[in-house]
Amino acid sequence: MNAAPINQRKWWKEAVVYQIYPRSFKDSNGDGIGDLNGIISKLDYIKNLGVDVVWLNPIFSSPNDDNGYDISDYKGIMSEFGTMEDFDALLQGMHDRGIRLILDLVVNHSSDEHRWFKEARSSRDNPYRNYYHWWPAEQGIPKKRFSFFDVNNDAWEYDNATNSYYLHYFSVKQPDLNWENPLLRKEIYDMMHFWFQKGIDGFRMDVIPFISKDITFPELPEEYHGNFVKYYAEGPFLHKYLHEMNREVLSRYDVMSVAEGIGVGTDKALEYVAPDRQELDMLYHFEGIGIGLLPYEFKAADPNGFSLIEFKDLYSKWDAVFAENGWGTIYLGNHDNPRILTRWGNDSPEYRNVSSKMLSAFLLTMRATPYYYAGDELGMSNIKFDSIDDYRDIETINMYRQMESRGEDLSRFLQNQKITARDNSRTPFQWDATENAGFSTGTPWLKVNPNYTTVNVAAQEEDPQSPLNFFRNLIQLRKKELALVYGRYVLLDRDNPHVYSYIRHWEDTTIIVMLNFSASEANAHLEGLELSAAKVLLSNYPDERKGMDTLTVLRAYEACICKLNSANFRNNGET
Repeated sequence: MNAAPINQRKWWKEAVVYQIYPRSFKDSNGDGIGDLNGIISKLDYIKNLGVDVVWLNPIFSSPNDDNGYDISDYKGIMSEFGTMEDFDALLQGMHDRGIRLILDLVVNHSSDEHRWFKEARSSRDNPYRNYYHWWPAEQGIPKKRFSFFDVNNDAWEYDNATNSYYLHYFSVKQPDLNWENPLLRKEIYDMMHFWFQKGIDGFRMDVIPFISKDITFPELPEEYHGNFVKYYAEGPFLHKYLHEMNREVLSRYDVMSVAEGIGVGTDKALEYVAPDRQELDMLYHFEGIGIGLLPYEFKAADPNGFSLIEFKDLYSKWDAVFAENGWGTIYLGNHDNPRILTRWGNDSPEYRNVSSKMLSAFLLTMRATPYYYAGDELGMSNIKFDSIDDYRDIETINMYRQMESRGEDLSRFLQNQKITARDNSRTPFQWDATENAGFSTGTPWLKVNPNYTTVNVAAQEEDPQSPLNFFRNLIQLRKKELALVYGRYVLLDRDNPHVYSYIRHWEDTTIIVMLNFSASEANAHLEGLELSAAKVLLSNYPDERKGMDTLTVLRAYEACICKLNSANFRNNGET
């Protein structure tokens, strides 16, 4: 089977994906927790954004050790979120509005409260024993494996009932599933069919590169001791399983699939998404979120900020991976990362709006399917908690405990978490200036950002210059100008430390995007391009530009999107 051409039209290539963290979006019953009926009540808002796909974080039955990523029943709905009838109504409401819905597929691990694991730990002879990874204690202590959420950073947990250790790459309450067992794989495929037959439109696959393990569990090779994430993503039968999943399930429906590509670099990406591989449609990488972080320290942001040149090089490198084959994704934030405004822009009152709009312009003008996290369209920012008592995320809490046990600098850790902690993006959605930002009539599960009185939907709805309306305009521009979807990407002025400029060229359309990532005026150097007839399509300042020059001065965090003369670009500007 030959690879499909890069510009072969697919609905999921042209889609804008809007990610909703259900717990934080809208509470309908006053218990302080967002729910399915809350989302239903806001479907018209979602529709009016212009987005095409909603990705819901896990809504399945769960004891919530990791906010739903520990699933106890893959075919049940978390009671805090509602019922299956509520889900059916939500799905119908989305489809009635022309919005597709994708769910999380969390099958590297389950909850330890899943029926399978309860059976598995009851006896070594239980039929479900082989649904998980076990190490008999009589064989000694298993070789070191690292856990992301374990206080002791140990992925092996001793189980007294059967005198064995079980594997958990994440929390001790998230035992890893044994994909080497064909009966387990069949259970997963049956579960996927269950949701597709209900009518969902795809899956985002949580840590899917980790599903295959070397079940002899040897000593980690020396080269991976400093990068066990990459080791976890290179299991011996990973692609066999993904191809099997495609054959048995995905290929039978008109759906999209995206891998959370943890541990996957540019050298391996096409093994997941090249069409002739018959595995998945897209993956998103983790390289970008590491820019501007200090080495050898847990999620510590460099006080000097990040290098825009490094940022440009990285996203240009990833674009090149999919230049002729496969398809990419683009994102700057999600439920596992802080708010994009604080991390990549400027959340001061002076620059909040323009830098928020500039970041949206970047996400919606690159060649990839954009994944956009709910609330970023408003310019929501990090809450920046002062106390560990305010955090709810297992990652922050357990890392704090680790550092406390080692006598490390906890005040420095908390300062870093103000920039990088996951709970910064999980604060309740800011609907209006009423109590609790209109999110809930009860006490929210996580504190509301105090800036909700000025940063909210109601305040931005009628303001044509708001980040919200700029986001809506960007989506409409992307739908109108398919060069912003399929167009070839050409980086301009690579060594400029303040401005990110690039061309998107497709058929007879050439569009130039200029983005100032700094808080001061900066020059965009555009030598070699004839700009006298350039037409400004969209700008994030109220007094839109009338034209351009080869040396264009951009204001602080200015974004300018223009259409050029394509013939001139082909003759003079192509690189």
